[in-house]
Amino acid sequence: MTKAKSLKLTCLMLLLLASSLACTKEKGAVDGNSAAEDNYATFFDDEVRPAASQPCFSGAFYRKIVSSKDKWLGIGGTVRLPDMVFDQSRKNPAKLGQYLDNPSVYLGGNMNGQETDIGLTWEVIKDEQGNVSADRRAFRPFLRRTAYSGQDAAYQNAPAQSDYYWYPGDEVTLSVRVVADGKIRFTIDGAGKHFETDFDCAGFRLNSMGEFKRVNAIDQVANEGKPAQPTKTRVEHAVWKATNLFRREQGKVLTVPLHDKRFTDMRCPSADNFSITASNQDKKVGGESIDINGAGY
Repeated sequence: MTKAKSLKLTCLMLLLLASSLACTKEKGAVDGNSAAEDNYATFFDDEVRPAASQPCFSGAFYRKIVSSKDKWLGIGGTVRLPDMVFDQSRKNPAKLGQYLDNPSVYLGGNMNGQETDIGLTWEVIKDEQGNVSADRRAFRPFLRRTAYSGQDAAYQNAPAQSDYYWYPGDEVTLSVRVVADGKIRFTIDGAGKHFETDFDCAGFRLNSMGEFKRVNAIDQVANEGKPAQPTKTRVEHAVWKATNLFRREQGKVLTVPLHDKRFTDMRCPSADNFSITASNQDKKVGGESIDINGAGY
């Protein structure tokens, strides 16, 4: 065999090997190894990519990340709960000891037009003698849904007992997931405590397309739909260690990272109200640190 023929045969073998390797790529996921995406940003073959932007809803200061509308079944993550400093000029005249600004950390989603907010909000507590505090003292679980096809809107809290109180600096793991047609399971663990409940939400179904979100907020009392009110309240040092999505895929439920190419980034009403930091490793797993300041940074 001549040198020329030998070289041609070697090149043909290398070409066949490269083609074979390309064909054996794991089905169901593609890498994001392009000029626009870092190589950690993996996607399913048929995955819908998130919108470049979404409009803000007026009434609060909030950091929100939201997935595409796809075969998602829920969302979960682990977070250090924030510290807060309240604006003393914004006390609630209707409820002495409380403020017109209120921190919350929650998950939720939208399926078939029904919206849910499910997580933790700064709330009043009940002491061992059964007395309800005048001021808000702990993060307590809450669940909220909008109305859907004959099902009324609803809001509920976990029972007012110490087993379900969490505090600034506590690390907790939360998740919401569709477990049956019309039913969402909410679970929270942390600081030696556990809360779990199923929540009826008629619009959420196992085979529906939906989007899911993660939110850190300064909510404002009786202010929904209005411009966020000026405030010096700060809610800082919240740290998401990781965030994941649950996905329906070939009859199975898979858990995948909510990396930073998988969500729409929202900072409402203005990016100036937020200080958000994330390392390269954080971006791979849906982690970040979040500070919110009503007066801006």
